Amino acid sequence: MIAEELFRKIKRIEILSRKAARDIFAGEYHSAFKGRGMEFSQVREYQAGDDSRFIDWNVSSRLGRLYVKQFVEERELTIILALDLSASLRFASGARSKKEVAAELSALIAFTAMLNNDKVGLLLFSDRIEQYTPPQKGRTHLLRLIRDIIEFQPQGRGTSIQGALAYLTSLIKKKAVVFLISDFLDTGYETALKIASRKHDLIAVTIADRVEGTPPAAGYFFLRDLESHDDFSADFSRPALRGEFLRRHREQTRLRQEFLLKHGIDSLAIRADQDCEKPLFDLFLKRRKKYAR
Repeated sequence: MIAEELFRKIKRIEILSRKAARDIFAGEYHSAFKGRGMEFSQVREYQAGDDSRFIDWNVSSRLGRLYVKQFVEERELTIILALDLSASLRFASGARSKKEVAAELSALIAFTAMLNNDKVGLLLFSDRIEQYTPPQKGRTHLLRLIRDIIEFQPQGRGTSIQGALAYLTSLIKKKAVVFLISDFLDTGYETALKIASRKHDLIAVTIADRVEGTPPAAGYFFLRDLESHDDFSADFSRPALRGEFLRRHREQTRLRQEFLLKHGIDSLAIRADQDCEKPLFDLFLKRRKKYAR
């Protein structure tokens, strides 16, 4: 992509994302994420009615009296965008590819975080770790992230969600809000997803194309797996083949949704032919209501 074309694309995404972040998301984001963590502040002498779980036994034993730990709400968050750049994200049956939608969504989240003075980091992965940019603040940093998402050319074609989550879990010690953005055309990642969700506030974002869940009603097609480069053909005029395609897709979607629900992992699904704003707003609203209880 030439520099001028890249600049125009980044500028367009920035303008749209900043406007939506300012006008639509800022308040809901604050309610959905702010104050989820607690940071140690000081100790004070135990008083009747204090929760015994917060007794600092080390200090109490040294001073001969009971002391409890006090905490303050953390106001600054760390947002990590863990973005799948495997070859399947380049698929597009319409005007936008799944990768383009993922880039716009990432920018929207990043600019909303910036308005709330939070830090944003970026992990790009395929079947390997492609690039990691540590969390920082500021417009210049965010524009760099958007540039990397649009321009970066991954070495790998496949997908390893397990590898990406294991990398994040070992690298980032402090709790972060992690947006895992992928088409989830992968297997064997469930354990890593569960472990990461215990350490971080993990949100699974599925980017899909319309035809992945709705195959052609009829016709003979030559197809290629973008990740393995395997070629195959399919005759969707055969009801049995089309039915099996739909059954497998629905079963995979159901199992993933049930797993996320079972382990309390918030999720979001966006189709390439849809705008990002409403699903993201609905997620923020859902989280605000959940944490208000």
